[in-house]
Amino acid sequence: MMKHQAIRQALSTARVLVVGDVMLDRYWFGDVERISPEAPVPVAKINRVEERAGGAANVARNIAAIGGQASLLSVVGDDEAGAALQRLLGEHGVNTSLHRDASITTTVKLRVVARQQQLIRLDFEYSPSHEVLAAKLDEFRRALPQHDVIVLSDYGKGGLTHVRAMIEAARVAGKPVLVDPKGDDYARYAGATLLTPNRAELREVTGRWRDEDDLLERAQRLRTELDLAALLVTRSEEGMSLFESTGVTHEPTVAQEVFDVSGAGDTVIATLAAMLAAGESLPQAMRWSNRAAGIVVGKLGTAVATAEELFAL
Repeated sequence: MMKHQAIRQALSTARVLVVGDVMLDRYWFGDVERISPEAPVPVAKINRVEERAGGAANVARNIAAIGGQASLLSVVGDDEAGAALQRLLGEHGVNTSLHRDASITTTVKLRVVARQQQLIRLDFEYSPSHEVLAAKLDEFRRALPQHDVIVLSDYGKGGLTHVRAMIEAARVAGKPVLVDPKGDDYARYAGATLLTPNRAELREVTGRWRDEDDLLERAQRLRTELDLAALLVTRSEEGMSLFESTGVTHEPTVAQEVFDVSGAGDTVIATLAAMLAAGESLPQAMRWSNRAAGIVVGKLGTAVATAEELFAL
């Protein structure tokens, strides 16, 4: 593994292109001191509001937070939430190309939190139009030569409708493609360099495994069928497992205290991509990802690991 100073230097010129579904995470913080007289529900008195970049936008800001160069290509509505995302990403140092689609509203996830507990989450989301997606695909092809690693962050909102064409274009350009998958149809990700499903997502595709040997067999079969170089499975308290043609590498969890796992998958693929772009090997990049994930699960909501935290001895 490279010395920390050398890695930080390499990260400063590591260029990662992130494409996928973006969303605005809104948090309404307040106190609950009574039950509503209208219905048996708590009344939250809101005293603070926070906005954070979510989905693929959170992947991009995680890359920037550890010192990498992040570019984000996505679709938002021509609305206030889309403008808020643009502003937030600018503050985080992310290069953005957000295509405005007037026919949709930007995906927003609104969480009401009282005393560190979520009371409710409200989702507002619509799929982007075909014309905007086609324009985005053209821009993706033009952007490939300027980047070292490509991340496709699929949240199932329609932003990666052309994922097959994107993987093919990246392969032709000789760029590694890392995919955070969604759903149970992984055939659409065939030919990618690496997929990063979590334990539950992998079960949806391979079925439930009996033991480690059974998991190894199922994971390797999936990796071969999809023509992947590797499969990285995040396994919560069991850490991470990297499946390659040469075998499997395990990393135990490093989380000291798990406070909130939302966004941890974004941190994993972001750190992995940035470290690969900086010249680290896959197993080494996984170790850094594991360390970064251990940091963010100790924070509330979609958070990032900073370079200072990641490289602290």
